[in-house]
Amino acid sequence: MLNFPLWKKLFVGAVCLLGVVYAAPNFLPEGTLGQGTSGLPGKQINLGLDLQGGAHLLYKVDVEGYIQKQLESAVDEARQILRKSRMPYQGLGISGEGISVTMKKPEQASEARTLLSDIDRRLQITTGETGLVTMVLTDQDRKAAIDEAIETSIEVIRQRIDPEGTKEPVIQRQGEDRILVQVPGAEDTEQVKIWIGTTAQMNFRMIDAKNSLSEAMNGRVPPGSELLESYERREDGSPVQSYLVEKRIRVEGDHLTNAQASFDQNNRPAVSFQFDAAGGAKFAKVTADNVGLPFAVVLDNRVITAPVIRSAIPGGSGIITGNFTLQETQNLSLLLRSGALPADMTVLEERSVGPGLGQDSVEAGQWASIIGLILVLVYMVMSYGLFGLLANCALIFNVALIIAILSGLQATLTLPGIAGIVLTIGMAVDANVLIFERIREEMRNGRTSANAIEAGYSRALTTIIDSNLTTLIAAVLLFTFGSGPIKGFAVTLSVGIVTSMFTAIMVTRFFVVTWYMRKRPKALPI
Repeated sequence: MLNFPLWKKLFVGAVCLLGVVYAAPNFLPEGTLGQGTSGLPGKQINLGLDLQGGAHLLYKVDVEGYIQKQLESAVDEARQILRKSRMPYQGLGISGEGISVTMKKPEQASEARTLLSDIDRRLQITTGETGLVTMVLTDQDRKAAIDEAIETSIEVIRQRIDPEGTKEPVIQRQGEDRILVQVPGAEDTEQVKIWIGTTAQMNFRMIDAKNSLSEAMNGRVPPGSELLESYERREDGSPVQSYLVEKRIRVEGDHLTNAQASFDQNNRPAVSFQFDAAGGAKFAKVTADNVGLPFAVVLDNRVITAPVIRSAIPGGSGIITGNFTLQETQNLSLLLRSGALPADMTVLEERSVGPGLGQDSVEAGQWASIIGLILVLVYMVMSYGLFGLLANCALIFNVALIIAILSGLQATLTLPGIAGIVLTIGMAVDANVLIFERIREEMRNGRTSANAIEAGYSRALTTIIDSNLTTLIAAVLLFTFGSGPIKGFAVTLSVGIVTSMFTAIMVTRFFVVTWYMRKRPKALPI
């Protein structure tokens, strides 16, 4: 153990130096060293909601409404398929957890089953002797559909709140149908709710010009169409007008690849959009086949605009005009870029954490860390003299390495995370205590100074690895099965265990060996 080759010295020195360099931005004014791009130091640890304040929102996802919309979409598609096949039917609609339709000619039930089997693979299709065809969503497929809706909602919310990936929001599922959203540093909770609260389901449909709008407004809405209000509102909140729109969606909004706030030819705020290749081909075909007919741009079941198609629109791009403000076009383009929320959501809980409370937490955490560090430093010097002082130097590098790693990972530090750091400070000297006590024991047994140091490090190593490994396993389990604050505690604890093992086994030994090789004492000051 006294043999410490040059490459190990260089390695220990380089790691400690990098730790100090990458931890330094956290003790300097923000932006002093830039943003730390291209692997350069400059990044600071992100503070969590409880440390810098922000918005806390708990949403309930309308999973029943989501399942209902999936079934309604399947009904519309089934109607189109059966009409195209010219097979007479009756009673097509939603029945319980599925869809049912009765073929007027019972012998066509098997053929209808084959035609309808491609609508949704999650629907289990059965036929009866009377020509009844049912498509039912099983419990397993229903759960899978809900899970998919929740996961998609979480990803869309993340894209809307943090499109640049710099805010480090906490967005996670809670229970069967709830999503927790925490946005550190958010000053305007209403703006966060605007970003999240709009489903932004945009699609393109044809206006039903074959039926009467006035009859539809009097309650006689024809099958395959629906009555939608305009996106534009009067001062009293009522819609400017209504439209009779086909339920059939010609181009889905999920084909959108980009949307940007822009201006139309009259220099009014508008939103320009771009489709992918498949969406562009659909858009071009629809506009080519329906020249001279009105075309509705629908956002969240409200018609933004309904222009008449003058000519085919190739290229897969267009512009949405309306009585928008510049802020509305920016919000709308952000919502369209991030995609559509698959289901409606309602706010169950809204809480705001002020930055003043967060600052109090930061100061309390700082004082706890400083006091804990001082007590450990004093104890080590009083107990082990010079060796304790060398261990204290390694402990300082240990703290620097923890901060550096958290900064490099851009981990979000919360109050439990600070607790993990404080606990790590106390645990960081455990390995040194084991080594030093072993060295004392070897000296009492009559060994020379060199042999005592050698034996202390070699024989204590197994115990050090065993004790730290069990703690690391516990931290990994906390991170795997925990959530929110527990994960923050587990991250800092895991990082601290790894760095404390490195500093105890490598850094402290480097200091002890360097001191011993220079002084060659006959008795150790321990």
